[in-house]
Order: sequence, then structure tokens, then C-alpha cells
Amino acid sequence: MDTLIPVEDAQLGEDTWTVAGRQFHSRLVVGTGKYKSLEETAAAIEASGAEMVTVAVRRVNLSDRNAPMLQDHVDPARYTYLPNTAGCHTANDAVRTLRLAREAGGWNLVKLEVLGPPPHLYPDMPATFEAAEALIRDGFEVMVYCADDPIAAKRLEEMGCVAVMPLGAPIGSGLGLQNPAMLSMIIEQARVPVLVDAGVGTASDAAIAMEIGCDAVLLNSAIAHAQDPVRMARAMKAAVEAGRHARLAGRMPRRMGADPSSPLAGLIR
Repeated sequence: MDTLIPVEDAQLGEDTWTVAGRQFHSRLVVGTGKYKSLEETAAAIEASGAEMVTVAVRRVNLSDRNAPMLQDHVDPARYTYLPNTAGCHTANDAVRTLRLAREAGGWNLVKLEVLGPPPHLYPDMPATFEAAEALIRDGFEVMVYCADDPIAAKRLEEMGCVAVMPLGAPIGSGLGLQNPAMLSMIIEQARVPVLVDAGVGTASDAAIAMEIGCDAVLLNSAIAHAQDPVRMARAMKAAVEAGRHARLAGRMPRRMGADPSSPLAGLIR
């Protein structure tokens, strides 16, 4: 007997997004750091339904077989690894880190982030432009973490970055989307995928990001720092799918006054 698939599930299953010629069904991208163990990392990623995972090249063992390796728990043949430059505060450090990642694993699709100093760790945009230019010249496909600034995001796109990833709030803050208006402006003008990256704290934040039109959501701390990471991963998966459904459905118009659910015509008087 054939299993019937609900129409809405079938439609969402066909609703893919593409970056640098790679197609994905899941619109949730998750990190691999900050978990209590590699076993917990693997379980949370499995529950999230993600197909792409970010890997902090400077913080995760990718080559020392004498130490626990991420690849033994999160299969690179199953997931698209996205090496990132977490912890880099200069353009030179970021470029050198990704060149080493390409030598170690052959990865060409990368996530660039160059951070300003603590406590804010806000994107250092001059250094980000410098690093992006060098990496693109080297043939990298650069997904770039950036400020929630439409002008900066457009410049990165025009330079040749394959995706722009504006922050929702400072890294690890869990504050949610602090400036949805600016994010919407970035989305409206973009010709490459836009992913909210950083600041998501709970499922409703991820749903809002999708409702305003993001192509995907990238997060790590919101799952890894939850009391139950695996359950939170499931929540994030559901939230991204719900937000995407809502975006495709088209929400009702906002209005200041009331509008009765039942028609007023034909009332018994």
C-alpha cells in the first residue's frame, strides 16, 4: 500500500534553495561547536534535519587521528561541511585559516567572518571586505557573515560572495532579530541567498527570520546551550519549516482596527 504524503509536505519538500550551485532541502544550517560531546553534537544535528554544518577550523580537530575527530561523528559524505573563520579578528588570519582548510579537506565553499574585539564581537566590515576580496581572488566560494547593513551586504554580493549572512543580534547573545527592518531591506535587494546568522535564541526567532524572507537560518548556541539540545534542534527544524510555510502562504494584511471574522451581512435583526 502506498503511503500518502500530505500536499503541504510534498510542496515544502520541493521548495529547495541553492548556493554556489549546491541544492539543499533543509533551510536550517547548524554549527558543530559548544556541545558537551561529539556524540551530543551528532544527535542534535541529526534531529535538526540540517544538510549543511559549519565547522570552526581553528577550534575543531579535522586532521589529528590521535584525537577525537568530528568526521567520525558527523559524516562529511552526508553533510556539507562549511569551514568558517570563527575566532579570527584580522583579514590575514581569516584568509590563512581558510587556505589551510582547503589544503586539509579540499573545501572550497567557506564561511568568512572577521570579528571586532570583545565584548560585542560585531563584524569588522573593513577587514571583512579585505578578506573577501582575497578569498574570491583565490577561487573560494564565500558565504560571508556581515553587519545588518544593506549597503555593506550589497557590496559583498557585487564583489562575488555567493551568500550574505547578516547578524540578527551579537554572536551567542540569543537576543533574537533586533533589526528586522534592515534585514528585510537586505533581502529585498539581494540576488544571492540571505541567511540570518547569529543572535537566534529560540524557535520563534528562527520562524520570524523565515517569515521575513530569509533563504535559511544559521545557528549554533541556541541548540548547543539549550538544556535539551536534541529537543531544541527538533524545535528549530519545525520553526524554520513553519516560518517558510507562512512566507509562502502570504500573511493577512495588518490593520489598526478590528475586522469581524463573521460577515455582517444577513444578520438576524
